[in-house]
Amino acid sequence: MRVTVLMTLLLVMLLAACSDEAEREVREVEVPEAEEVGESLQDFFQRVERERAELSPQTMAAAVAGTERESDYLGRLDIPSVERTEAELAMARRHRDELGRFDRDGLDGQDALSWDIMAWQLDQHIAGAEYLWHDFPVNQLMAVHNLLPAFMTDQHPLRRDEDVDFYIQRLMQFPDVFQGTIEVVAYRAEQDLYPPRFALEKTVRDARAFVEGPAIDNPLVERFLARADRAGVLSDERREGMEDELAQVVREYVVPAYRVFADYLEGLIERVDSNAGVWRLPDGSDYYRWVLRGHTTTGMTPDEIHRLGLEEVERLEAKMDDILCAQDRCDGTVGERMAALNADERFLFEDSDDGREAILQSYREIVAQAEGALDGWFHEGPAGELEVRRVPEYREDTAFRAYYMRPAADGSRPGVFFANLRSVDEHPRFALPTLAHHEAVPGHHLQISRMQVMEDVPSFRRSFGLHAHAEGWALYAEHLAAEMGLLDDPYDNLGRLQAELFRAVRLVVDTGLHDRRWSREKGIEYMLETTGMSESDVVAEIERYLVIPGQACAFKIGMLRMQAMRNRAEQALGDDFDIRDFHRVILDNGAMPLDLLDGVIDQWIDDGGGGSGGFKAPDGGQWKYEVRNSKYEAPNPKQAPRTKIPMTETGVTSGRQAGADAQVVNSAADCRQGPIPP
Repeated sequence: MRVTVLMTLLLVMLLAACSDEAEREVREVEVPEAEEVGESLQDFFQRVERERAELSPQTMAAAVAGTERESDYLGRLDIPSVERTEAELAMARRHRDELGRFDRDGLDGQDALSWDIMAWQLDQHIAGAEYLWHDFPVNQLMAVHNLLPAFMTDQHPLRRDEDVDFYIQRLMQFPDVFQGTIEVVAYRAEQDLYPPRFALEKTVRDARAFVEGPAIDNPLVERFLARADRAGVLSDERREGMEDELAQVVREYVVPAYRVFADYLEGLIERVDSNAGVWRLPDGSDYYRWVLRGHTTTGMTPDEIHRLGLEEVERLEAKMDDILCAQDRCDGTVGERMAALNADERFLFEDSDDGREAILQSYREIVAQAEGALDGWFHEGPAGELEVRRVPEYREDTAFRAYYMRPAADGSRPGVFFANLRSVDEHPRFALPTLAHHEAVPGHHLQISRMQVMEDVPSFRRSFGLHAHAEGWALYAEHLAAEMGLLDDPYDNLGRLQAELFRAVRLVVDTGLHDRRWSREKGIEYMLETTGMSESDVVAEIERYLVIPGQACAFKIGMLRMQAMRNRAEQALGDDFDIRDFHRVILDNGAMPLDLLDGVIDQWIDDGGGGSGGFKAPDGGQWKYEVRNSKYEAPNPKQAPRTKIPMTETGVTSGRQAGADAQVVNSAADCRQGPIPP
C-alpha cells in the first residue's frame, strides 16, 4: 500500500514537471444547470447554498450533520484542483445571472438586504476572474500542511465509534488532497505566480517537521485520541488498539503525502528569489487594488489608506505619550518606551509550562469578567459556549499570536479562543485584556455566535464572513471594553492603545509592502520602531501581510466606519439613542459590506432608532453591482465626491455626511471561512 501511495504522488510530480511541454488539457467542468424560472427568492438562496456545498464534501458534512445523509460525506475531504476552482467561478457567474431575474426594486426588509449581500458576494468573485490564481494556496500560515491536521483533530465529529472509521477514511485521502494542492501550485507556477521565498522555505520546514518521529506520536494520532478520551464517547472495544491502528494509517498515507509535498515545494524554492509584495506578480498592482476592495469593502486607494495610517499613528502615539509620561516614562520614542515596558519583568509571566498555563487562566478570567459586564451595553450575550486553548505546539512557529474558531452551528462544538504561547514575551500582562476582548467578548465570539442564530434570514447570512465587518467589530469592541469599565488600570489602557496603534501601523505597512514596494526588512524595521512589539511577533506579522495582502487593512477601516455610524446615530437620536439597540442592529443583521451597513444604520436612524434591528430598504438604495471593467470601477449610487475624511479627537468621522462620503459600491476578494486572527 505504501509503495502504491508513493508511486501515485511521484506520478503527480512528474506530470507537473512536464506541464510546460504541452498545453494543459481543458477538462469539462460539470456545473449544475439553473433551476426552472418560477422559484421563490428564498428557494433560490437555498439552492445556491446547496450547489456551493456540493462542490465541498466537508461543507456538505456540516450542512447535513445529524441526518441520514451525513455518512455520505463524513469520510471525505475537499480535494483542490484547477477544475474545481474554475467550476466555482462558472457557478458564481450563473448564480449572478439568476439573481438578476428577481426584481430588486420590489423587495424590502431582510429580503432586500439578502439580495444586496448575495449580489455583492457574487460580484466580488466574478470581478476577480483575471486574478483567479494570484493568491497563495501554499504559505506558512494557513495552508494544507497545517490547516488540514487542525481540522481533523479539532473539528472532525467525534460522537460515537463510527466517527473513528470516518476519521480513518479521511486520513487515507491525504494523498489526494496533497496531490490536488501540488496541481494548483504547479498551475500557478506555469503563470509565474509564486509566493514569497520565505513562505516556501517555512512551509517545507514545517511539513517535514510534522511527519518526523514515530507515527504514534503524530498530532493526528495523539491529539485525536486525547480528544476522544476527554469526550468519553467511544466504546472500550473501539478504543482498544486505536493508537496502533491510527499510527499505521499515518505511516502509510500521511507521511508519504507530506514528504512528496515538501519535495515538490523544495524544487520550487530555487525558482523564487524574492520576498517582495504582490506588486512583483503579473498585473500585481491591479490585483492589490482588487484585494483591498475585498477586504475593506471600500473604494479607498492604497495611497489614501497609507496616509490614513500615518495620521492614525501620529494621533495614537500622542495619546500613548500622555499615559506613559503620567507613569514617569517620558524618555525616548513611544516605540522605545513600549519595548522597555514589554521587557519589564513585572509584566511578564514565567517562561515555563506553569507560566503558560497562568496566561491561559488569565485570559479565561478576563473573558468571564467581560461577560458579566454586558448588561446595559447589549440586549443579548453570546449564543454559544467558549473555551480558551493553547495553539497546538506544532503550529506555534508560524501561527498567529491568537485567533478565534467559530462554534459548530448545531452547538456540538464550542467557540475557541486560541492563544499562541510560543513566547511568553508576546503576552505581557497589560496586553491580555485587549486581546481577550478582541477574540472573545465583546469581540468575535459575541459577534459570530449571535450571527449563527439569526432568524428569518437565508442560511448563507449565518456563515457569511467579511473581514471589514468581523475585524472592524472586534477592534471596535476593544475600544468599547474601555467604555464598559473593563480597563481601569492605566497600563491596561496603554495595552489597548498599543493594539490600536498596531492596527494603524498595518495600514502603513501593508500598503508600503504591496504598493510602495517596501522590502520585507523595511516593513519589519518600521513596525519594530513604531510599536515596540517583540521582534518575533513583528516578523510573523510582516510575513503574514506578504502572503495575505490587504487583509490587515480591514481592521482599522472597519472600526473607524462603525465608530462613525455610532457617532452619527448619537447625534441624530439624542436622548432616544440606546447603545443596546445600536449594537443589535450591527450584530443581529450579520456581516455585510460597510457601505451597505451604512445604509442600514441610516434607515434605522430615520425610523427613530429602537426596535429589533429590522429595517426597510433605504430610499434609492438599490445597490446595483455593475462591474464596469477589469479595473473594478464600480458605481457609487450616491456619486459622492471624494474628500478628505474629517477626524475628531477620537479618530472617528463625525456627522452624517462623512458616512455618505464613504459609501462606495465595489467588488472584493473571496472571504473563505477559517481561523479569525487578531
